Amino acid sequence: MKHGAGIYKTAKKLGCEADEIIDFSSNINSYNPDINITLTDTMVVKYGDSSYSELRKAITKKYQIKKKQMALYNGATSAIFELLKNLKEKRVYLYAPLYGEYEKAARQENKKIIKINRFTDLYKKPKKNSLVVFVNPSTPDGKYYNLEKLFTIWKKQNCTIILDESFLEFEGLISLRNQINYNKKLYIIQSFSKFNACAGVRIGAIFSGFSNIERLKTPLWNLSSFDAQFLTQRLQDKTFENKSKELHQRHKQELFKILEESKLFTEICKSDSNFFLTKSERADEIFEHLLKHKILVRTCGSFDFLDNTYLRFAVKETNMHNRLTRALSKFTPLYFQANVVEY
Repeated sequence: MKHGAGIYKTAKKLGCEADEIIDFSSNINSYNPDINITLTDTMVVKYGDSSYSELRKAITKKYQIKKKQMALYNGATSAIFELLKNLKEKRVYLYAPLYGEYEKAARQENKKIIKINRFTDLYKKPKKNSLVVFVNPSTPDGKYYNLEKLFTIWKKQNCTIILDESFLEFEGLISLRNQINYNKKLYIIQSFSKFNACAGVRIGAIFSGFSNIERLKTPLWNLSSFDAQFLTQRLQDKTFENKSKELHQRHKQELFKILEESKLFTEICKSDSNFFLTKSERADEIFEHLLKHKILVRTCGSFDFLDNTYLRFAVKETNMHNRLTRALSKFTPLYFQANVVEY
């Protein structure tokens, strides 16, 4: 599995509707209250505000950056490809495992890719004048790193830095967005779909210094009017933010308990985000067993330095957790004592 959220292909395989699949492979906020936006004729027929002024104002307030320090794209993946196309460094260090689209984007631009195993070689020094890519919290293990030592290394090596903070908001972790005011070689990737429970709303951003953003030259009307209005409303909704964080903590504890008490996993990684990485020698069997119960989880064999003994489970809401509990209880356990590990 190269990416989560493969519910349509899975539904076709199982001969059911996509809505029948419980998608533990997709790490999207499980709290998704009703929205108060109506798609109108005006919204469809007329050109929208190409500057997205209201959305930029909402992002500025929420993320404490200036309007001229952001470039908006049709999803974070589009932002990644555009940034890799614009940055001239030919040598890219990927701190792996990480989101696979970074490697695809680097290959598309014919860049030389060097992978650093962040589990074992975190502080390996990249060559001077390279591009480095780091996801924090990481995926698929959800670890939040103190990057002070790495930033010292990168600065000494005169590296350009791409820092992906797309999973940061679930637990109120410290962002390094303010560093774009001081570090001219820092770019931050921000996905808005994860925490804001809107994978179908395709908006992502690059945060960086004004001169860096100006060089990116984003096209006019690269966001739909509906998407921009939805995200503006969601970012202004403080109740949504507070309720999301409250439910996340409760549901995360639920899921951890389910995984631990199943006795199916030899490892459950400590996570600072909304998913857990697990290990089991029977992972392939567990995956297929859950599929029969219309539950999709993320296999991790496509991640560098991992293999198919690893599965990732995203945090969902209680009813979905109950379905997972019942399905796991029907799988013959080997009664492992799971170790909570931190890479």
